[in-house]
Amino acid sequence: MDKQSLIQECKECPLSQNSKGELCSVCITQKLMRGKWKIVIIWLLKKEKKRFSELERLIPNITQSYLTSQLRELEKSGLVTRTIYNEIPPKVEYSLSKKGIEFLDVVSVMERWGKNYIKEL
Repeated sequence: MDKQSLIQECKECPLSQNSKGELCSVCITQKLMRGKWKIVIIWLLKKEKKRFSELERLIPNITQSYLTSQLRELEKSGLVTRTIYNEIPPKVEYSLSKKGIEFLDVVSVMERWGKNYIKEL
């Protein structure tokens, strides 16, 4: 999602309208993370960079096209970095950017909350 579309969507958020017209940080985060696998991809990249085929193997039910679109959106959002090596065959690796590493704090809180929730089931 491009920056202008993101800002426009979040201007329409009811939470933004209740906070003196300022953009809602919850809305921005929700829009950036929309997509079934984005948080999973970020979590999988937390320790080391991965190649496309590794991510595809680690997320068995994802299609190539959907993984590609999720990675592109994460890259466009500045959360993931794509590194292309000038080799034959071509080698491409994905890693977390500085923003992506910062977002790991959010995902870690989600993990703890999820573990507690599962215990209560």
